[in-house]
Amino acid sequence: MASEGTSADPARVAEPSRHQVPEGSLKARLAQEMRAALKAREKVRLSTLRLLSAAVTNREVELGHPVTDEEFLGVATREVKRRREAIEAYTAGGREDRASTEREEQKILEAYLPAPLSGQEIDALIDEAVAATGATGPGDLGKVMGLVMAKAKGRVDGKLVQGKVRSRLGA
Repeated sequence: MASEGTSADPARVAEPSRHQVPEGSLKARLAQEMRAALKAREKVRLSTLRLLSAAVTNREVELGHPVTDEEFLGVATREVKRRREAIEAYTAGGREDRASTEREEQKILEAYLPAPLSGQEIDALIDEAVAATGATGPGDLGKVMGLVMAKAKGRVDGKLVQGKVRSRLGA
């Protein structure tokens, strides 16, 4: 009976656990940077990285499998967006001290995101999407946005793209 729990089932071995981190992945980089921040006693950096790690773990539980680098980027993008919204709220509420902490956290998290697209690259994607969808007016905003955001994959702010698409379509 003791051997039941230790038998190596090939189906189970193929699926890595959440705790097995592939070398070179963003999750491995996160673990390494958390250790470095802990050793250097960088409190804000460590707490921010721990929050990101918790968000990644929550996403893994939701998905039922370890996150891929693409899914990791989705989590990091969502956390950066939360920081942006918090900065706006704290600034509007006159809490500049809290806003500066959120800015610092945002900078730490942005290190995990790919380089953002330039204005010219965004314009080129919009032109390409307008041509592909045959968009002519404000009613086609959703079609164009869907194509642009799918191609940009988290490398651009949706509000910025929406503003450019609206002006392009005359909305």
